[in-house]
Amino acid sequence: MNKNYIEPNEWSIIENGFDAENVEASESLFSIGNGALGQRANFEEDYSGKTFQGSYIGGIYYPDKTRVGWWKNGYPEYFAKVLNAPNWIGIHVVINGNKLDLNTCKISNFQRELNMKEGWLSRSFNAELPSSEKIAVSAKRFISIKYNEVGAIEYNVKAINFSGEIEFSPYIDAGVMNEDANYDEFFWEILEVVEGENSGCILSKTLKTEFHVSTAMEISLAKNNKEVLVAQKTKVEEKKITYSYKIDINEGDVATIFKFGSYTSSLNYKNEDLNSAALSNVQNAKELGFNALLESQIKSWDEIWSTADIVIEGDVKAQQGIRFNIFQLNQTYMGTDARLNIGPKGFTGEKYGGSTYWDTEAYCIPFYMATKDQEVAKNLLKYRYNQLDKAIENAEKLGFTNGAALYPMVTMNGEECHNEWEITFEEIHRNGAMIYGIYNYVNYTQDFSYVPEYGLEVMIAVARFWYQRANYSAAKDKYVILGVTGPNEYENNINNNYYTNYLAKWCIEYTVECLNKVKHDYTNDFDRVMSKTNLTFEETYKWLNVSDNMYFPYSEEHQVYLQQDGFLDKELIPVEDLDASQRPINQKWSWDRILRSCYIKQADTLQGMFLFEDKFKKEEIERHFDFYEPITVHESSLSPCVHSILAASIDRMPKAYEMYLRTSRLDLDDYNHEVHEGCHITSMAGTWMAVVQGFGGMRVWEDGILSFNPQIPKEWKSYAFTINFRGNIIKVYKSQTECKFLNESEKEIKMYVNDTEILIPPKKSIIV
Repeated sequence: MNKNYIEPNEWSIIENGFDAENVEASESLFSIGNGALGQRANFEEDYSGKTFQGSYIGGIYYPDKTRVGWWKNGYPEYFAKVLNAPNWIGIHVVINGNKLDLNTCKISNFQRELNMKEGWLSRSFNAELPSSEKIAVSAKRFISIKYNEVGAIEYNVKAINFSGEIEFSPYIDAGVMNEDANYDEFFWEILEVVEGENSGCILSKTLKTEFHVSTAMEISLAKNNKEVLVAQKTKVEEKKITYSYKIDINEGDVATIFKFGSYTSSLNYKNEDLNSAALSNVQNAKELGFNALLESQIKSWDEIWSTADIVIEGDVKAQQGIRFNIFQLNQTYMGTDARLNIGPKGFTGEKYGGSTYWDTEAYCIPFYMATKDQEVAKNLLKYRYNQLDKAIENAEKLGFTNGAALYPMVTMNGEECHNEWEITFEEIHRNGAMIYGIYNYVNYTQDFSYVPEYGLEVMIAVARFWYQRANYSAAKDKYVILGVTGPNEYENNINNNYYTNYLAKWCIEYTVECLNKVKHDYTNDFDRVMSKTNLTFEETYKWLNVSDNMYFPYSEEHQVYLQQDGFLDKELIPVEDLDASQRPINQKWSWDRILRSCYIKQADTLQGMFLFEDKFKKEEIERHFDFYEPITVHESSLSPCVHSILAASIDRMPKAYEMYLRTSRLDLDDYNHEVHEGCHITSMAGTWMAVVQGFGGMRVWEDGILSFNPQIPKEWKSYAFTINFRGNIIKVYKSQTECKFLNESEKEIKMYVNDTEILIPPKKSIIV
């Protein structure tokens, strides 16, 4: 596969020329969605080559039975699958009796474009069939933002060297299998196939979880841009419904099919209303027409970009990278439905399963707070509050008591559904991310009311977990946390992971701090929460004894905190001395060899310094960066952004820029050789942070005041971004020679720039 086949472009992802080796990667990169549903960029017509068919509906999942050869107490019973939904985009295309298949035709002038500014996917090509007919095809489709259960396709075929007949056979295929099914099971039961005139639907339900989904289509046809009525032939199968339309054409004529699709689910409708709602959706879409729907789509994306866009001048690849990341984040989550969250692959693939990781709290909340509004971020926090009971159950299964909670590594509904022992039961640092998300939200928005209303219960349950998970070491006369995996998953079952221990200590202290504030300022909520949780201050004193005496491994020789107790037992060989043929090591080495090596999958000790930068002196961060960065292989998508931000904070701009390009183009340039499985959605929020927090130096310290320390890579002429800070819209512009701040709000804004206080009047700008 050619890793660098995507054309540089500021607003579009463009592929020129057809290469079968790139098909699955392009299906990921060109994916489309609207926060509620989405699909990989599969061809509408038949394709007999290697392909990964994928359509997905937010919140619809299947509990696939865990596949292990042995069982241990506390093991999750299932691995949640993001369900591959019925395919509504398909159109069989037959030319004079010969099927169109890009795997068997001669293809020329192939181009695919994902227009990120306007939110649509197009494809055009010329094809010569084995039977010698030559055609020109152009197709455009999108998933509507405004009408979020609807998608639309315009598909044109021009006869170049023949007269005769073009047959379009649009279909709904409800027999699509998950690529990652553990036991090759089909996860749907087909309940009803409904046929009609130019419209139809299939009603399905998921096994076990019994989500009901209706998938509908509506068809209209045109010839040379004029609507035509064509006799419909219907074929109904057990899991598929197909309509066929034959259009007579002469050389030079263009035949067009418009196909409108819809999903409706039992998340939003009564089961008995699903078919009528889906059919109504596609009928309304047809009446509006493709062009009107497209205009609405363009307007919707214009509104999104007005607050989310980052403009980079002088570096097209950097510009394309950040917009691709912002585009995919918005396609994945819009913030309008608190039942949904940000899956690690979004609607681009099935790997990892589940819909929620700790990535949301550690990486994604800042993006949604600053580019939308605080209610969107609050929805993400409420998602976890609503699952607190399940988190307590998860901890109880592992032997924890007294209302201690362990949030799942991967979840759909609050239950743990990840089935790798060393991650599921050892990567407990995720519990700290839950509390950090609350802290980050409160600090940025100054909306402390979330804590007494919701957050405090979560914080108490997590503090109880850390208290029970730590144990006293007589040898060290300290509290230790044993048998864990940190963010760096290339070390399993280790003791005293620095990041985990630091989070445990911080969580306890922050919880007690919030308890005292709630006691003082929110008396009724304090009494309610203390009663509900049976908490006493005597219990919190025991917590604080643990946090005050937490152990952290430290090297006097290197003057750095160690990732874990045994880290210096490893042979420390820099990545630059590792033969390129051995990379990525997770695809070249045995797991045994990886675990014994010094190589770091993602920021670990540095992750703590990124989250709590204000707790460390600059020279401390420099020392740790210089120790750990040379042995980090960045084989997690979450790693480069942290290194980029920290590098900028210690004035290492060449490294900050290198890591920015890696995070922003991780999928576009397929750094880790896995984009065919789907895009890395949650790390894309880290890319946004790499610009805003890294180069822009944006921070909100505990005094609650906004600050910036803007820097610019030498490769750029300028960059600009917009943030929503407590309801105030602020635009930041940085060039090689100046820095400008524009206050678009109605009130004066106080901030610090390069440690100097400035005041920006309403609707005014200031050059610093």
